[in-house]
Amino acid sequence: MTLIALVPMKGHSARVPGKNLRPLAGRPLFEWIVEALLGTIGVDRVVVDTDSDEIAQRVAAAFPEVEVHDRPEHLRGDFIPMHDIVAHLASALEGDVFLQTHATNPLLTSGTIGRAIEVHAGPGGHDSLMSVTPRRSRFYFENGSPVNHDPLVLGRTQDLPPLLEENSNLYVAARDVILASRRRIGANPVLFPIGPEEAWDIDEELDFFIAEALLARRTP
Repeated sequence: MTLIALVPMKGHSARVPGKNLRPLAGRPLFEWIVEALLGTIGVDRVVVDTDSDEIAQRVAAAFPEVEVHDRPEHLRGDFIPMHDIVAHLASALEGDVFLQTHATNPLLTSGTIGRAIEVHAGPGGHDSLMSVTPRRSRFYFENGSPVNHDPLVLGRTQDLPPLLEENSNLYVAARDVILASRRRIGANPVLFPIGPEEAWDIDEELDFFIAEALLARRTP
C-alpha cells in the first residue's frame, strides 16, 4: 500500500496575506508540516499542490524530495472546494491511500500523523478518517436553546458530553473512496481526536501568535 500525503497551498490568502510563506518561529509556515510529514512512518510520498510559482520554488529549495504539482487553472481561486482539489490529485497520482493536511497546521507532530494512519488502516468498518477536536463548553443555538446542556443545572463544563469540531488537520481515505465520492472523506469516517494544543489552525493574525507560543513551549 502506497500512502501519499497531500499539502495544498494557495499563493493568495484573504485574511492573512502570504501566510503559507510567512515566518513562524523563525521558519516559513509551510516547513513545519512538510517536515512532520517527511518524518512520519507510513508516508511514502509528500506532494505539494500549489498555484504559486514562489511557493513551488521555495518548497523545491527547502525539500528537494517533495513533489510539487502545478494546480490547473480550473481549480484555482478562493472559492474552489478542497474536495475538488483532493479528487483531482487522487485521479492524477498513483497511490493507494491519500492523507491530506494543510500548511496552516504547524503544530501537528509526526507521531500524531502516524497514529492517524494506523487508525485508518485498522479495524472498525470505517472507510476514511477525519480529525476532530473535542470541545467541552456550554453551546447554544442562535434561538437561545441549549445544544449540549441543561441551563437549569449548572454542572461542571468538564463533565459535559463533548462536541466534536472538525479541525481540518487530517483527512485519510483510500483512492477508490475519494474517486467514488469526489470527496476527501467517505460515508463512514472514523473521528480521530487531536487536542487543541496540537490542532491549532492558522486562520487569523492571532493564530500566529498562539502557534508561536505553543511551539516555544516544545523547545527546551
